[in-house]
This record gives sequence, C-alpha cells and structure tokens, in this order.
Amino acid sequence: QVQLVESGGGLVQAGGSLRLSCVVSGGNFYNYAIGWFRQAPGKEREFVGGVSRRADTSLVEDSVKGRFAISRDNAKNTVYLQLNSLKPEDTAIYYCAADRAGPWNIPRLGYEYWGQGTQVTVSS
Repeated sequence: QVQLVESGGGLVQAGGSLRLSCVVSGGNFYNYAIGWFRQAPGKEREFVGGVSRRADTSLVEDSVKGRFAISRDNAKNTVYLQLNSLKPEDTAIYYCAADRAGPWNIPRLGYEYWGQGTQVTVSS
C-alpha cells in the first residue's frame, strides 16, 4: 500500500516562504507521478502542480507560477513544493498525491493515492 506523508506546513506572514515535503513509501517511487493540490475553506480542491516520474518535467498552475516550484528527489522518495511570496489567499490544506502516470505525464486529476494534508496559513 502506497502511503504519502506531507509536512512543512505552518503559519507564515504574507510575503514569507515555506517548503512542503511529501515522502512516499510502500511502493516503487519511480512508478508514480506526484501532484500537489490544495483546498481552502469553502472551496473545491484544486491542482497546484506536479512532477513526472522521470523528475525532469514539472509544472505549476498559472495562479501560482513564479511563486511556487516543485522538485523531486528520487533518492529520498520525496517531492517538494516550495512556496514563496505567500499571500493570504494561499491559505489552505495542501495535499500530495501519487498516480501511475506515463514517464513524462503529470495528471491534473485521477490520482490513486493521497496524503493526509498539511495546513498552510498565511496572515496578512
């Protein structure tokens, strides 16, 4: 059973930074594309970005482009989401998820396995 555990969330002032980590266990890490999602209170969960199995392809959505970045360390079974220039509207629970996508694919939906989430709160 594949398990994902997020960490690194917290309370930060607007303009600050956080780095979220997603550690994957219980499966072959190389088989999975990893996506990051977030869900703010009263809103639908939304895709933030992801990284392919090969780790040479990543993307973030336009809403966070230039502020967020995703990287992957296959030696550590870990994917990172770097959050910079945070805004109060970035406040949400952030989740990582794993999917058996093609080597270069980064799905925006249909992920098989999910972590429990980590809270990010940005104060104004």
